[in-house]
Amino acid sequence: MKATIWHNPNCGTSRKTLAILQQTPDLDVEVVEYLKTAPSAEKLAQLYRDAGITPQAGLRIRGTDALERRLPDADDATVLAAMAAEPSLIERPLVETDKGARLCRPQDKVHEIL
Repeated sequence: MKATIWHNPNCGTSRKTLAILQQTPDLDVEVVEYLKTAPSAEKLAQLYRDAGITPQAGLRIRGTDALERRLPDADDATVLAAMAAEPSLIERPLVETDKGARLCRPQDKVHEIL
């Protein structure tokens, strides 16, 4: 099975999630450092839909200007466009496998899709 993680190496939760993936037998792991290679608004929409959450639930508040910009109350298209333009607004880590997608906070949520 393949797993893709949208990863921030400076984030402890992201590093712990990546370690779980790397320790899972027969798992081909693709690491995307999303701050360097931002996912498109369309890809984010698909990931959140597959995870069963709204884009607003995937919005990083801490360390961003999301509240000042009123992004938690904005419509999906506005939130997704802001995330695609400024990937620091994406809460991490996001993981996608054949079994779905999850925002892995806490990191143990990744087990739901392995």
